[in-house]
Amino acid sequence: MSALPPDSTDATGSPDAASSPRASPRVSRASPPSAPTSATEPGLAVPQRYWAILVVALGVTLAVLDGAIANVALPTIARQLQASAASSIWVVNAYQLAVTISLLPLAALGDRIGYRRVYLAGLMLFTIASLGCTLAQSLPTLALARVIQGFGAAGIVSVNTALVRMIYPSAHLGRGIALNTMVVAIASALGPSVASAMLAIASWPWLFAVNVPIGLAAIVIGLKALPANLSRNDAPYDYLSALMNAFVFGLLIFAVDGLGQGQAWPQLTAEVLGALLIGYFFVRRQLSQPAPLLPVDLLKIPLFALSIGTSVCSFAAQMLAFVSLPFWLQDTLGLSQVQTGLLITPWPLAIVVTAPLAGVLSDRISAGWLGGAGLLLLSAGLLLLATLGAHPEPMDITWRMALCGAGFGLFQAPNNRAMLAAAPRERSGGASGMLSTARLTGQTLGAALAALIFGVAPLHGPTVALYVAAGFALVAALVSTLRVTPRGSTGLVR
Repeated sequence: MSALPPDSTDATGSPDAASSPRASPRVSRASPPSAPTSATEPGLAVPQRYWAILVVALGVTLAVLDGAIANVALPTIARQLQASAASSIWVVNAYQLAVTISLLPLAALGDRIGYRRVYLAGLMLFTIASLGCTLAQSLPTLALARVIQGFGAAGIVSVNTALVRMIYPSAHLGRGIALNTMVVAIASALGPSVASAMLAIASWPWLFAVNVPIGLAAIVIGLKALPANLSRNDAPYDYLSALMNAFVFGLLIFAVDGLGQGQAWPQLTAEVLGALLIGYFFVRRQLSQPAPLLPVDLLKIPLFALSIGTSVCSFAAQMLAFVSLPFWLQDTLGLSQVQTGLLITPWPLAIVVTAPLAGVLSDRISAGWLGGAGLLLLSAGLLLLATLGAHPEPMDITWRMALCGAGFGLFQAPNNRAMLAAAPRERSGGASGMLSTARLTGQTLGAALAALIFGVAPLHGPTVALYVAAGFALVAALVSTLRVTPRGSTGLVR
């Protein structure tokens, strides 16, 4: 990271507030979380704001999309690299594992050395690793490149929301987060379709090769446009906590994945017990830290904690649907892959329409009401899909998919805005890391539950999974409404 430009100036070249004698002092080690002061969040001026958000959008698109496209290419990769189907899964697992175990450590690092540095370093590492994936001639080489790529992706997604907070003025923060949310949602939803289209015209290395020019362009623009932190956290970095975090989340991922794959119970039990034991000491250590790597102090803020819970449940519902819908459309309804892709498309398209509107509304209306309404729409849409007959018309599926997407789009931006705004400005990195961790936790839980449901009820697995997804969305809606407080209270986010 030393190769990056110093992060002690803002994007216009003026001295960083942290280095100015008249600036407010950096956060004290003993300072508890306090309410953010929105009046001190001016954001960037136009057009620099647009260039900066473009860099964030490009990086997030690459990181999220690469987490999804490899699934579709696994059979092709296994054949061409002469690997077994079971071993080829490491192309996916290596990336997911690297991202998950390094999200919170990199977010905490961003609080200390600057979000701009962490983001650009992650983008550089991701771009280099993408070239390594393109040139890989064996499965171990490809898996190693995917691990490095995962660490780079973690650098991108761990602080991307914190950067949005620096880019946009507080009065328009909801719009910036809505755009960021829309990019994440669309990249997640369209990953399989994009991969299928590319594989139809090119070989699998091109899935990674296209990242290189896009990554280079984002780096060049980001060096000029991304803002520096105006305040930093001076607490020393906790390397032992970073190591404990890696073991806890790594063991949990192996356990959840093993549950869905039918792993032997002794091994599964050992992984869960190991995660719980290390997790106990990990949390105890965090409680004694002034600015913990796992932001347990932020979880003491009711609005932040409820937003985290809502996010986990909502992404579990979404992943349950995304895993089960292709099987339901193809195996149950007998549709082709092309028809399946076309019928799922209204979901992300509805997010494109709804997310910007939700971003504008989130600057004025409580996230509890907006999020609750969106999640109720998502739950209703999933229930309507689950109760469709054996021979539905394409339009019957289309409007139900659009209803799900509209509900998810209406929920996500206000929820992310509430989560970020509830944290002190100098802890934006920790809040951003928790936001991404909540998304990955929900997605991992949803995928594992889908695999478990398919194993228990193979004939009706997709339909049962849709019912379970609707239940998760309903629970998330109820949790969201708990965030609503009387007008004038500090708990209301506008």
